[in-house]
Amino acid sequence: MPAWFAENYGYGLTPLLATFVFVFGAVIGSFLNALLWRLRTGESVAKGRSYCPCCHHTLAARDLVPIFSYLFLGGKCRYCRKGIHPSYVMVELAVGVLFTVFAVRAFAEPVLSDAALAGLLRDWYAAAVLTVVFVFDLRYMIIPRSVTLPATVILAAASFLLGTGLITIALGLAVGAGFFFLQHLVSKGRWIGGGDINLGGLMGVLLGWPHILVAFFMAYVTGAIVGVVLLAGKRVAWKGQLPFGTFLSAATIVTMLWGEKILTWYFHLIV
Repeated sequence: MPAWFAENYGYGLTPLLATFVFVFGAVIGSFLNALLWRLRTGESVAKGRSYCPCCHHTLAARDLVPIFSYLFLGGKCRYCRKGIHPSYVMVELAVGVLFTVFAVRAFAEPVLSDAALAGLLRDWYAAAVLTVVFVFDLRYMIIPRSVTLPATVILAAASFLLGTGLITIALGLAVGAGFFFLQHLVSKGRWIGGGDINLGGLMGVLLGWPHILVAFFMAYVTGAIVGVVLLAGKRVAWKGQLPFGTFLSAATIVTMLWGEKILTWYFHLIV
């Protein structure tokens, strides 16, 4: 393997393996698209085949190849020729890229340990959950508790099995959920809803203390910037709502990947 690839992309992550990881992530992204739609309609994810939301024609396997089906069909349904929203292929691309980036980090050492592999599986699962939250809140202004609550339990258990202490997990949960719960009480539900509290708990068990502060800071700063831009462009009113779960989930993924480096940079800046 070329030295430049090992240094930049991980010792064990060969180009062929990286391609496989990306394709696997895109397949998961395709599943998440179906999950997002069925969360909205209330349909079971385990039953029934995928269909076109416009004409309700059952989709064949050739219509469901991640990324390529969208490109080959010109972004239109094969049967009714109605346009397929670009967000579908964007989700597939995003999850493919995220899975690859997390794999790069896991393969940073010459030998992939069992702990690193288990951590990679946890991170892939967390990335998939946060992608669902990101898109669902962006589309519908709702953070689905049917996704965040089970994920919080699973990620807490996974973190414990990977060596994170119960006190650290409990502290992260208390800080994450408590931060939004206090805002919910003070505002009487006008600022923060129950979905944000649930997502805060998930962030806490996933990131722990003090990394959750990094995610909070990034989410609030980016949310404020986007809000000002939208106000300046008259895209939202002063009392309009922003899908804050979208900013929180994105900030959580960034913190998962680079939170330690951000904290180190900050401490060097203030010392």
